[in-house]
Amino acid sequence: MKTSRAFVPSLRSLCSTALGLALGLAPLACADKLTVTRLNSDHKKPNNVWVFFTVEEDEEPVAGLAAEDFAIYEDEQLVSTFESKQTIQNPDVAAVMYTLLLLDMSGSITESGQSDLVVDAAQGFVDRVGESQKVAVYAFDGEKDIQSVVRFTEAKGSVEGGLEGLRTYKPRDPSTNLHGAVVQGLAELRKALDKDKRPLKFGTLVVFTDGTDRAARVSADEMNEALASEDYAEFEMFAIGVGADIEQGQGSLSAIGKDGTELASDDQGVQLAFEKVAQRIDAHSKRFYLLSYCTPARNGEHTVRIEALADKNSKGKARKRGNTSWTFDAKGFGPPPDCDPNRKPEFKLEASVKAQQDEGEPEDDGGGSGKRKRGGGEVEASGEAKGSARFGKPAQPGSGG
Repeated sequence: MKTSRAFVPSLRSLCSTALGLALGLAPLACADKLTVTRLNSDHKKPNNVWVFFTVEEDEEPVAGLAAEDFAIYEDEQLVSTFESKQTIQNPDVAAVMYTLLLLDMSGSITESGQSDLVVDAAQGFVDRVGESQKVAVYAFDGEKDIQSVVRFTEAKGSVEGGLEGLRTYKPRDPSTNLHGAVVQGLAELRKALDKDKRPLKFGTLVVFTDGTDRAARVSADEMNEALASEDYAEFEMFAIGVGADIEQGQGSLSAIGKDGTELASDDQGVQLAFEKVAQRIDAHSKRFYLLSYCTPARNGEHTVRIEALADKNSKGKARKRGNTSWTFDAKGFGPPPDCDPNRKPEFKLEASVKAQQDEGEPEDDGGGSGKRKRGGGEVEASGEAKGSARFGKPAQPGSGG
C-alpha cells in the first residue's frame, strides 16, 4: 500500500502522560486530536443552520458519529441540544460521490485467461463501493478510446450484466494504452459529476493494469499533466497492478495512484488488492457528516464552533476531540414559522469560504490544526472549507448566505 504509518505508533507513545512526565516534558496533545474539515455551511430563515464536514484521525475516516457526538457553540456558549434540535442528515441530500473503475483488458489479460479473475474482482469492488456511491466501469486496451462497460446511471442488474460481457472480451488492439485511458477516464468522471445537480461532488478514479503503456498514443508527461490538472485536483486516485511488467512501470503506476497503490503477484493477490481499495473508498465515504440545527440567534453576526467528540469512556467523556468554526449573520431570524432541522440545505455552488476567510473570518484553533496534503495541495486541516462544488477547494462547499 502506498501509505505507511510505521512512525505513528512511536509518536503516539510520546502522548502518554506518564512518559511525558518521566521525561520532564509537557504532555503532547496528538492522540486525542480529530481533524474536522468544514466543506460547506449555510443558514436560512427562519433560523436554520447547516454544516457539511468530514471527521478524520491521522487522515483515516472517523465514521458512525451521531448527533449527540457533536457539541455546538455560538460565540463560545454551548447551544442546548433541546433548543437547537440538532440532527445528522443523510449527506446524499447535498453531496454525490462517483467512482470510475478503469480495467485493463489488453491482450496480456484476455489471452492469458485472466478475464474471469478480473471480472470477479471487479464485481466484488462494485458491490462494495456501490453501496455508498455511484460506480461506472470502463475497459481499455490498445485502442485510442476507452470502452464503456457499466454507466453511472445503470441499476445493479445491469452492472452485473455489463461486467459479465468482459469474460469474453476480445480487444481490437491487444496493446496497452494506459496513459490515454487515464486521461480519458479523468475526463469521463469529471463530465459525469458535472451533470449531477447536487452542489457537492466527490470523484474517485481506480485504475487496474497488468503492465506499462505500450501503445504510446499519449506520453507519460501528457498523462501526468492531466493528473495535475486543476480540473481533477479534488479527485482521489488509486492504482492496482499485477504481473511482471508492473515492476518496470512502477513510476507510472505510483503517479496514477497518488492516494494508494496496490501490487499483486498472483491471482489471490488481485482479489485482495481490489478488496483493499474498495474498503478504503467505502471508509472514506463514511467520514462525511451533514449537521443541521436551529440557532437561538435572532440578529447579528455569530461565530459557530462545531466540536466532534469521539471514543467516549464509561462516563461519557470524549477521549478524542476536534472542531471547526465559521461565522454567520442571523439578521431577521426567528419564528414563525417553526424551524425544521430536517429541512434540506441549499448550498451555493459559487460561495467561497476561502473568500470569507480572506476577509477576516476566524480560523480554527483546535482539534488537529495544521496542514495536510489533499488532492495535490495543502489545505488547513481543521477548518478550511473546500469549494467550487468540488472536493478540495474553497468554494465547492461554500458558506451560504
